Amino acid sequence: MANDSPAKSLVDIDLSSLRDPAGIFELVEVVGNGTYGQVYKGRHVKTGQLAAIKVMDVTEDEEEEIKLEINMLKKYSHHRNIATYYGAFIKKSPPGHDDQLWLCYGILWCRLYHRPCEEHKREHSKRDWIAYISREILRGLHIFMPTM
Repeated sequence: MANDSPAKSLVDIDLSSLRDPAGIFELVEVVGNGTYGQVYKGRHVKTGQLAAIKVMDVTEDEEEEIKLEINMLKKYSHHRNIATYYGAFIKKSPPGHDDQLWLCYGILWCRLYHRPCEEHKREHSKRDWIAYISREILRGLHIFMPTM
């Protein structure tokens, strides 16, 4: 369906008009490095709610991919196996440097450690954990590839 295409709304996002994250989210510590930047454990300033924050430089070459990611998050973050989208922010840099985009998500990995099987009060093997995580990843991917 043409209406379901996240690419259709790419023109609706103006990265330069996004708010600054100062006073809204703060970075706590680095938890990982990725292709496009670093991922931090962050905190919502007013509520103290923890978040995952991907911080990346905004370059013209990657702007369309960034817009696509934002659109995908806005559209699909309601699924229990997709991180909840809290928002996107731009931290302005001095002239001559790339601005930084902050993509703020709910912390999805917490769900992996609080699964219903804990009520059985038994140890799970590594194989159980691998099966559980694989199943949950496939459920999340099903959103993007419904014919699976």
